[in-house]
Formats: sequence, C-alpha cells, structure tokens
Amino acid sequence: MFSANRYVTNGVVANVTHVVYVDPERYAELGDRQSLLAVGRAVGKLNTVLPKRQFILIGPGRWGSRGEIKLGVSVTYSDISNTALLVEIARTKGDYVPDLSFGTHFFQDLVEANIRYLPLYPDDDGVVFNESFFRDSPNVLGAMLPEYDDLADTVHVIDVPEFAGGLSLQILMNGDRDEAVAVLGDVGADAVEPASAQSTDTRLRDDAWRWRLEMAEAVAAQIDAGRFGVQAMYVAGSTKNATAGPCSDIDLLIHWRGNQRQREELMLWLEGWSKCLDEINYLKTGHRTGGILDVHIITDEDIEKGTSFAVKIDAVTDAARMLNLGDKGAQWR
Repeated sequence: MFSANRYVTNGVVANVTHVVYVDPERYAELGDRQSLLAVGRAVGKLNTVLPKRQFILIGPGRWGSRGEIKLGVSVTYSDISNTALLVEIARTKGDYVPDLSFGTHFFQDLVEANIRYLPLYPDDDGVVFNESFFRDSPNVLGAMLPEYDDLADTVHVIDVPEFAGGLSLQILMNGDRDEAVAVLGDVGADAVEPASAQSTDTRLRDDAWRWRLEMAEAVAAQIDAGRFGVQAMYVAGSTKNATAGPCSDIDLLIHWRGNQRQREELMLWLEGWSKCLDEINYLKTGHRTGGILDVHIITDEDIEKGTSFAVKIDAVTDAARMLNLGDKGAQWR
C-alpha cells in the first residue's frame, strides 16, 4: 500500500483494521478555517470510536498544527491517542517540501505514548504510494459519524478487512535499513515477527484477553444492579477485541441511573475488584498496573447525544459487548 525510506524506526504495526486517510489535496482545497478545524474534530471523534491501536492515521504533514493549519490537521494529543501509527505525507510543491513533526512537543508526545510515527515522501524515487486504495475504497465515515458526512471527500475511513476480503494492514519498519512497507496480509500473520517470539507472544496475549473477558463477566455476574442503579454493563477495547496483553486494562462501560450516593458506592465496589484483579494479574504475569478496571459511566443523556463512550453502544464498527448481569456462570479464578 505504501513504502518509506526516510527516518524509519524499528517496529511492527500488525493487524490494522481501519485507516483514517485525510486526503492532502482535498484538505488543501477546503476554503475556510472552520472547515479545516472540523476535520480535526472528526479525527478526534474517530479516535474514540475506532478499535484502540488497530487503526492508523494518514494525512498531510504536519499533524498538530495550531497556527497555519493548512500545513496539517489541527489536532491535540487527545485527538489521536488511540492510534497505532501516525503517518505524515510530505508532498513536493515546486521546490518546497513541508516541514514535518520531528523535534516538536507533539512528536515527543507520540514517542512517550508508544505511538509509531512514519514520514512518507510519495514523490521520492523508489517510494510506493497506492493512492487509489486510500481514495477509491469504500468510505465508512458517514455510517460511523453521520454528522461529519459532509467531510467525506476529505476524510476517508477504510474498513480494511471488509474491503480486502478479511485481510488487514501490516506495517513493517526496519530502522537499520531505513525502510518501511505497508502490505495487506492475513490477520495474525506469522511473518510479522520471528516464529519463536511470535508464538510466545500469541500464547501470552491469548491467555491475557481470555482471562480479562472472564473477569469482566464475573464482575457483571456479581454486581447488585438495583443497589447501585446499574442498567447494563458492557466490555469494550482490547479485551472485547481479543488483543489485550498482560499489561492491558479492562474497559467496562456502565449504563447507570441513580443518585450520587449510589454512584459513589458503585465506584468503591469496582475499585475493590480492580485492585484484586490487578494483584491476580501480577501473580500470573509479573505486571502491575495499579488497578486493572477502566470504568466509564454512561448516562441516558450520553446515550441520547452519542457522547463519550456511549458511541460504543450499538456502534456500526467495534461495538461494545453487553455482559449478563447476575449470571453466575462466570467462575472466579
């Protein structure tokens, strides 16, 4: 799909299911500042609804521009915090090549958050950039965020497995050779890592997500919904998507109706679970997180307005999974 040969670091971004592509040419054609800012807001909303660390952002450099936002999409770190990789496209215009994010505070935020970064210079000799894939593949932006459908010419969201017959995007980066390549391949393809490391990592990850899902089911089974004002519970994120590792948290979405005292008691009850599960995880894996449950309270108003994590409920893609309240079938381990 694309290659790069400048400023490449070592790493693998595997099993990418979604691509958010901001078309550089269409972005430059937007006529007013409000439209440019709207692109940044759309990216920020996508950051909350797409599967965490399973999507990448591609767009004109440089991302995070605050002044002359024609130079790149105006976003903050919180707008891109869940992406696995940020790609900045630097198109040559006459004798001018845009500056990218190296050395900026924005770039440092990416490094510290372990978000991969890759600059792409499509006009360099030997570089591959399959622009038709990013421009012409079906755009699911309108289905995911109907309020931003008017930006569909500029912001292109690609559901890779849906478009590519079940394949996902794999990005392989070799800093020693200063080369990177993005290809379509099987989900979980063994080629992305040495076989011994991959098999060990797969076993640990498989155990991690299964145990987390069982624990999410156990929490839901043990909760006194009436006491706490809980209407429904959902699991989301890496636990639901079977990608959680030994350090991952468990994202719980709780549809809640109650008074302040009920909420305080609910959070105390969940904190006890969180710390106990963290201790068990430490004994199993040697990793501590300080608390393994990441709880998101969702109200009727959130659901009505589609705000916060409420967008995960009945979402078009990466929808949260409902848990059974009071089901004693999940066994404590």
